Amino acid sequence: MANTTFSGPVRSKGGFTSISENATTGAITTLSSISSTGVASFDANTLATEAGTGITGGTGTVYKSSVQRTGGIIITTILIDLTGLRSTASGDIIGVDGTSNPCHIGQITAAQNGTIIAGSMECFEAPTTGDPDINVHSATEGTGVEDGAISDLTETLLVNAGDATLGSKVFFTGFPAADEFLYLTLGATTEGTYDAGKLVITLIGTA
Repeated sequence: MANTTFSGPVRSKGGFTSISENATTGAITTLSSISSTGVASFDANTLATEAGTGITGGTGTVYKSSVQRTGGIIITTILIDLTGLRSTASGDIIGVDGTSNPCHIGQITAAQNGTIIAGSMECFEAPTTGDPDINVHSATEGTGVEDGAISDLTETLLVNAGDATLGSKVFFTGFPAADEFLYLTLGATTEGTYDAGKLVITLIGTA
């Protein structure tokens, strides 16, 4: 259907939905919607590549991402509940115990996230059972796995956070370049599977 231009307001009793259609399968994906009660949802506003299955496959693990652009400022948010993921040794990557699946927590791209100029990590529930000393690295490779040394990748330390405690917030001293992947890594040596721990990572980019 061609573009349609209206000179007056467009009204709908049932809300509005913006979709995309797969050219091969015909599958419909909702990009954004406004419900009949006025609630707006922007389903497609996520990282272009979200966390690997070495993260999302954890039992009880929760992972969500959001990307919002206002003017020339792009805010990327990653929420992760560490439950079901494992900490092993200092400098190693956090993920599902023994998995060979990628354990990154998402990829940064210039098109989706802009040029990252600031970042932070905030703790909304203290990590328990696993080690609370959690750092954030970026790497050019998306192949890092649980218990693998982050130093085996082409990596950059973004924040040496120390122990995450309820309400703690640390600010990044390094920033991911375009197309790099993000990883949670250990800063200490407690081995264990997390049964709690909610972190929110916020990245600020310019378009």
